[in-house]
Amino acid sequence: MSKSVLFVCLGNICRSPAAEAVARKLVFNRSAKATIASAGTIGAHTGAVPDSRMRTAGEARGYRFLSVARQIAREDLVVGKNTLVVAMDRSNLADLLRIATGPTDHIFLFGEFLDEKSTPDVPDPYYGGQQGFEAVLDMLERGCPKILDFLDRSDRSS
Repeated sequence: MSKSVLFVCLGNICRSPAAEAVARKLVFNRSAKATIASAGTIGAHTGAVPDSRMRTAGEARGYRFLSVARQIAREDLVVGKNTLVVAMDRSNLADLLRIATGPTDHIFLFGEFLDEKSTPDVPDPYYGGQQGFEAVLDMLERGCPKILDFLDRSDRSS
């Protein structure tokens, strides 16, 4: 099975596409092979590009936003479809666990990849100012390398 990570937030226009962009760059820089994607728990923004404020903040750090918003499908949560599914906050995690019809040991909260001083949730910056987008990117830059390390370890133990 090829390695893959699916990042999930509410609308798939801020946090999860930013996590996708950060992880894609890390995979490229590591010369690793992994599929990185994102989705939202709701379909309100399906077909939209990521929020312009997040793109501006991320592009200033060298990230490329290639995704288009889509809603998560039950099939995305089937074991084997994605190696890891990573929810941006506890509400997203609860939605994923409710939607899943099979095992869920491959579904994680992003905060599990941050240190214990961090909040377990990646806050939604949509209704805040630019500093919220920067803070989200800071969290993603701390957690995504650990997610890819976890993915590498799980691949070796398979």
